Formats: sequence, C-alpha cells, structure tokens
Amino acid sequence: MIPVRCFTCGKVVSSVYEEYVRRIQSGQHPRDALDELGITRYCCRRMLLSHVRLVEEFSKYR
Repeated sequence: MIPVRCFTCGKVVSSVYEEYVRRIQSGQHPRDALDELGITRYCCRRMLLSHVRLVEEFSKYR
C-alpha cells in the first residue's frame, strides 16, 4: 500500500499513484510521468519511484 502522504514534506502522493502506474506500464518514462502529474519535489518522487507492491504477495498467505 502506498503511503497517503510523503514522509518528508507531507504532500498527498497516493492520489496520483494509480495513474503513475498506468503511464509506466504503457511505456512512458518515469521522469516524464512524474512531471506531467505535478510531482516535482524529489522527496515525493522518491515515494513513488521506490514503492514496491507487496500486498498481492502477502494476501496469498492470509
């Protein structure tokens, strides 16, 4: 699960995560996707770039 807010600055980043994933899967470069979505601070970019989706992995063992 993506955190709702950036840990450093507090900006809401969860609202753009699904659109970010769609753009990356369609072949857009992550830098361009983040720029177009308005994520300009490097701390917020870190939140999206370094996120790993583990929910699907853990839900199998529930």
